[in-house]
Amino acid sequence: MWYKRTIPLLLVFVLGAAAFVQEYVPSPLAADFRLEITTWFRIIGGFGLFIGVYSLLHMHYSRIRRHQPGWGYSFFVFLGAIAMIALGLWNDGWGPLTPAPKGRLTAFEWGYEYIQVPCGATIFSILAFFMASAAFRTFRARTLSAALLLLAAIVVMFGQVPVSEWVGLHLLGDSQVFPVVKNVLMDYLNLAAKRGIMLGISLGAISQSLRILFGLERSYLGGSD
Repeated sequence: MWYKRTIPLLLVFVLGAAAFVQEYVPSPLAADFRLEITTWFRIIGGFGLFIGVYSLLHMHYSRIRRHQPGWGYSFFVFLGAIAMIALGLWNDGWGPLTPAPKGRLTAFEWGYEYIQVPCGATIFSILAFFMASAAFRTFRARTLSAALLLLAAIVVMFGQVPVSEWVGLHLLGDSQVFPVVKNVLMDYLNLAAKRGIMLGISLGAISQSLRILFGLERSYLGGSD
């Protein structure tokens, strides 16, 4: 049906081309267009946030209803969401539309600072063990390239800790040997590889954007074609 395919493709092409052209047009109209598009991005992002919250709550409700493994933890999702929404609306008695006095830690901010942030830090600290396990499997010196990668990783990690200065001073007579080698590896070899990867990502993003702009990529419309 043309109104499900043709109109969305035309909208994508027109708005995409306008968003690209306005970056190179020194005109007040271009600035106004950018402001208008940014406003609409925020509106669409708000709807996207609503859909994401609904999907999250629906998933955990389904887990509780079906008694899937770990369904008991889903109660904490609803408990935390309801508690934080209630505290945000209450706003220490000031109401949802009135800003609290500056310098005062509200109950909502306390929940974020002393519950959300520590829980997030705990999750990321657990990831360190998985990273160490993955590094152990990756850095097995089975080939010359793997041996060089292992050696560079050891030097970089060792150059990050203060004890490297003490070892360099007593063994090589210079406390900055390992930190300098670490900086050389990070600022030249690693940065060169990182820029190559970023260049490839940028070219891929440009090619994918052009495919969407000219209607060659239509997966965002749904369906298999």
